Amino acid sequence: MKIDFTLSDDIASTSTTAARVEKEGYAGAWVGETRHDPFMQCLQAATATSSLTVGTSIAIAFARTPMTLANLGYDLAQYSEGRFVLGLGSQIKPHIEKRFSMPWSHPAARMRELILAIRAIWDCWQNGAKLDFRGDFYTHTLMTPFFTPKPHSFGPPPIYLAGVGPGMTEVAGEVADGFLVHPFSTMRYVEEVTIPALLRGRAKAGKTDLEGFTICGPSFVTIGRTAQEMDRAVAATKKQIAFYGSTPAYRAVFDMHGWGEVQPELTALSKQGRWDDMTGLVTDEMMAEFSVVGTPEEVGRALGEKIGGVYARTTLYDSGGSDPAHWPAVLDAAR
Repeated sequence: MKIDFTLSDDIASTSTTAARVEKEGYAGAWVGETRHDPFMQCLQAATATSSLTVGTSIAIAFARTPMTLANLGYDLAQYSEGRFVLGLGSQIKPHIEKRFSMPWSHPAARMRELILAIRAIWDCWQNGAKLDFRGDFYTHTLMTPFFTPKPHSFGPPPIYLAGVGPGMTEVAGEVADGFLVHPFSTMRYVEEVTIPALLRGRAKAGKTDLEGFTICGPSFVTIGRTAQEMDRAVAATKKQIAFYGSTPAYRAVFDMHGWGEVQPELTALSKQGRWDDMTGLVTDEMMAEFSVVGTPEEVGRALGEKIGGVYARTTLYDSGGSDPAHWPAVLDAAR
């Protein structure tokens, strides 16, 4: 299992942080899409390093077209000399329609077609195939020499897809190269819902197992050496779990553990802006399922035991309550 680093949205520190974590022994660095463009941060991280895998975790697919994503991925694969991973996610309907002013419909089917369209574009650029993609959501039939990038030795990057529900997860198994597990997942959910859905998707692609397919994702860690540090870390993790739990689309994870009735309560509180009250609904039992809690050494060892047989890569998902100075000890213990 490779341990990666999640870069913050402090774009002024992206290059120096990427260089530092490469020296510290992290295998990769991921950039999410929140306040800034993730692709520009990936470019900074790639040019500041020589061996670090760099990827988006995630870039919002439906905020863009297959052509724009194909350009970004193809170029970053060359800039990074083959170290870039195009990680995509759907976001939710209100953000796509109201924040990005883009269409929303049948997200799993649309995502499947979007990825297939990207691959068709890359096949045109890299292998000289005629561009003739015609789908229900996207059509790409024009590519003249003036607008065609030259093939490069690194080729198109792998595509990882994020998801929670079985429909999107199945799409990942069918058309993607890897799956980004959502932070709001428990190992029981991964084993009983995620992996079977991935296998169903792989079967549609004529594959019988997950050979050559990468499962990766963040792991909540709650770290402290003193009671004061632990209280602060637990409060931060519970706040993040409550935030994710307020999304109705993620209720299935709660339902699996018998906590389904908590989800609408969290949604109601979030609409009232009562964020602190939401934290009180996250129990210690939930914490034990979603996060690894303890000293840096305890967390590092427990992390390997918890996800090492399933995840190929993980990132330490700290919600801001733990002291970053503890992370090297976690990394050493996990190794």
